[in-house]
Amino acid sequence: MQANTVATAETSVEQRRVAALKAQEKNRRMLRIWLRVVLFTLFCLVLVGGATRLTESGLSITEWKPIHGAIPPLSVAEWEEEFQLYKRIPQYQEINKGMSLDEFKTIFWWEWAHRLLARAIGLIFALPLAYFWLTGRIEKRLKLPLVGLLALGGFQGFVGWWMVSSGLVNRTDVSQYRLATHLTIACLIFAGCMWILRGLSLHSPQAANEQRGRGFAALLACLCLFQIYLGALVAGLNAGLSYNTWPLMDGSLVPGDLFIQNPWWINIFENPKTVQFIHRLGAYVLFAATLWNMVNLSRTLPNTPHARRSVLFFVLVCIQAGLGITTLLMHVDIHVALAHQGMALLVLAFAIANWRGFVGEYPAETALKIQH
Repeated sequence: MQANTVATAETSVEQRRVAALKAQEKNRRMLRIWLRVVLFTLFCLVLVGGATRLTESGLSITEWKPIHGAIPPLSVAEWEEEFQLYKRIPQYQEINKGMSLDEFKTIFWWEWAHRLLARAIGLIFALPLAYFWLTGRIEKRLKLPLVGLLALGGFQGFVGWWMVSSGLVNRTDVSQYRLATHLTIACLIFAGCMWILRGLSLHSPQAANEQRGRGFAALLACLCLFQIYLGALVAGLNAGLSYNTWPLMDGSLVPGDLFIQNPWWINIFENPKTVQFIHRLGAYVLFAATLWNMVNLSRTLPNTPHARRSVLFFVLVCIQAGLGITTLLMHVDIHVALAHQGMALLVLAFAIANWRGFVGEYPAETALKIQH
């Protein structure tokens, strides 16, 4: 009789454990769907931001109206009011003087779309997060990272205006420092969402918690992010519009006058030739690193998910390198340049997922821990 009671109790405990794990997987599946939507929206936001930069549209809206600014001009008078505000800034007076209202509308819509997407991503992230939180669907370990990403997104809105404001008084474009900061923070948010999504996804038992290669995977992810930062400096200085040859630059592998400005380090950020050359070097380093990663993992971890991912990683970097060279040779054609920027995000996403793959998924937890 006592044995039957114990067996029944053990069965009941096992049933509750299985039910808790099923509920946890259901919650994780919902979170994965949500994070995929967030990532797709972020991807679109960065591409529209790139198009805004390439079309020199980023200064067309000269005021920061987080709420009211979501509504575009709806009458001729409102369009004229926006146009008159634009006419006050140096970009119009020195570059676009005499442009028509219809021409102004073209650049206005790019910037408005970028800001609208930025507002949308805030809602797409915050509202489901609140729902999942209040209904107890978020595991305790994920709460602080998700709130941190939400806070970083709010800060990114301020950084976006900080960037735009740099081009409204004494410049005809935005500061390359602020542009690079803005894009890097966007990529950090993107990477954070990818890290959490990958952790909530199922991992192969063969791949989880593998120590070999984990540190180098982290290094590769950092190299990808740094290369995007360098690309933002190139864009901010319009450095891609000059020295449009490859593999030679200004007639040689290592061009002259790389440190012509004083102090020497200012060239790294403000000399278009130096900035483009460093971006090229970054691409070579990333190419070599992913090649070594592929060869090394194929030898040390053959026939594993890590080795197979290393091959795909190298292929993606090769495609990105090809797009970068094509962008340069075509004098920054907008379509190729946007493909290059979009591919940079995909490479970063894969780098983060690859790094997370060495760690494994978040371990299964009981229903009690899920709720608290």
